[in-house]
Amino acid sequence: MKVRRFLIIALGTLTMVSAIFIVKAQQQDKKPSSPAPMSGMSNMQDEKMNERGDHVMGFDHTKTTHHFRLISDGGSIEVAANSPQDTESRDQIRMHLGHIAKMFAGGNFNAPMLIHDQIPPGVPTMQKLKGDIQYKFEETEQGARIRISTTSPEALQAIYEFLRFQIKEHKTGDSLDVGQIRAQAGQT
Repeated sequence: MKVRRFLIIALGTLTMVSAIFIVKAQQQDKKPSSPAPMSGMSNMQDEKMNERGDHVMGFDHTKTTHHFRLISDGGSIEVAANSPQDTESRDQIRMHLGHIAKMFAGGNFNAPMLIHDQIPPGVPTMQKLKGDIQYKFEETEQGARIRISTTSPEALQAIYEFLRFQIKEHKTGDSLDVGQIRAQAGQT
């Protein structure tokens, strides 16, 4: 009786171990053979952030371009569809940024926390000083922008910290320095 019980347990364990190895081998086959090199975060961290971002934002990051600008009284978050014909992404961008502007104004920064899997720098101060910060939603030709402004020096530094974090995390190549408002087509 003990031998039979031992054989059943051993056979069950062997079956489970074999199944795990098969699943792992199949997962390895599905991974890309040579991912594109990225600087900063590891490829896995970038992939996870982008997956979370696509889910939270509701549009494909590969079809859009983000910009984060620092200007004398705050800054901006800008997202545009890469293709002028991609009205689906443009509309999703507008819906998302319209929602985000309202959330941020209320001190709710859950979306960037979910995307980045951490509390971005500047957020606690931006939440504390939410009454001193204005978030203006604007449609652009291929997407939208949130214009962030304040007259509070403490809130301004928090906004800069937040936007610099976004620039680094999303690897946008935008300047980390404070610039002036530039009047260009689609920008105010």
